Formats: sequence, C-alpha cells, structure tokens
Amino acid sequence: MGVQYFIIFFDDFDTKKPINDLLLIALKNTLFLIMESLFEKISPEDITDNIFKLIDKDWMLVTAGSLEHYNMMTASWAGFGILWHKPVAFSFIRPNRHTFQFTEKHEMLTLTFFEEKYRRILNFCGSNSGRDVDKMKESGLKPILTPGGSVGFEQATLILECKKLYADTIKPEFFLDPKIDKNYPLKDFHMMYISEITGCYTRK
Repeated sequence: MGVQYFIIFFDDFDTKKPINDLLLIALKNTLFLIMESLFEKISPEDITDNIFKLIDKDWMLVTAGSLEHYNMMTASWAGFGILWHKPVAFSFIRPNRHTFQFTEKHEMLTLTFFEEKYRRILNFCGSNSGRDVDKMKESGLKPILTPGGSVGFEQATLILECKKLYADTIKPEFFLDPKIDKNYPLKDFHMMYISEITGCYTRK
C-alpha cells in the first residue's frame, strides 16, 4: 500500500516546487524499490539488442539532473565501445537544447530505451522543449531511480547509467569530410560526452 501511495502522489509531483526533505527521501526510496522490482543489473557486454538498431531506429532518451529537477530529450546519434579500459557511451547534445544545461551541471546521465509502443513519447520529447512544456506530465512517463540516484523511466526496457569522463564541442575545422558541416546549418555544433557506463539495467 505504501508503494501505491507514493506512485499516486508522484503523478501530481511538480519538480519545480520545493518538497519536504523527509517526503523526498521516502519518495526516492519508493522509486528505487520500483526500479529494483522491474529491472535487473547486467554487464554491458551482455546486452543482446542490436546497438545500431537501438540508436538509429528505436531512439533513446538522454536524461540528466536530480529527481527534484531534471530534463530528458530524444536522441538518435550516439555510440558505445571500450575506451580507457572502460565500457563507455558517446552522447551528443546541441547547446540550444534544454537538456544541455543539465548534462553540463551534473556528473551523471542516463540513456533509456523503449519498446515501439512508446514511440509517441519519444516523438513528443524530441519535438518539445522542457522550457515550454512539462514533459513528465504531457508524456506520461513514470520516473524511477537507479542505485546511483539517476533518473530512469518505468516504461523502459534498457537503462544505461553513465558517469561523464570527457566533454568537448565538435569542432568543424577538424571535419575530414566537408559534407558533415551540412548537419549544422545553424552552426550549433554538438557537445560530445564520453561517459563510463556504471550501471546497465534490463527489464526483468
């Protein structure tokens, strides 16, 4: 009953308003328990999905911030691999995106993947800015907390919790193929983040 109470409460939770500290602790504990009940931790090398399809066709949400204040955006440009003896994710965010201020401020971010039936949510989060709309309220996403305290979503099939290791702006003077520049008509070159995958969670 306690879990149900907090889920109902959170449906109306406004992340822009202050919340009582004790209530916030209870809420975080509840969202972490939901995470534990729905997901299991695996090694990144045990991901069985086609990574190219996940990124290019299925898309993902990039989320950063704290439970009290966070934002997410849809992305279809990314990469995964091994670097500096660590499993890493490469993510790219343009500086004009609302999520950018969150990825710049916070050490952690999550990459979250969904089934096709949630395509509407991904379309919405990719075409609307958190500056203008309440994405949580409008999308119907239900937040959960990873063991590291990052925000994921109950509807996800795969959650990657990542710790930033390196960040730099894409520099057009280093394009070896001049055609790449056509992707930036506004000259809003991405910030590239290389992040260690510290947690990999798949739906049970």
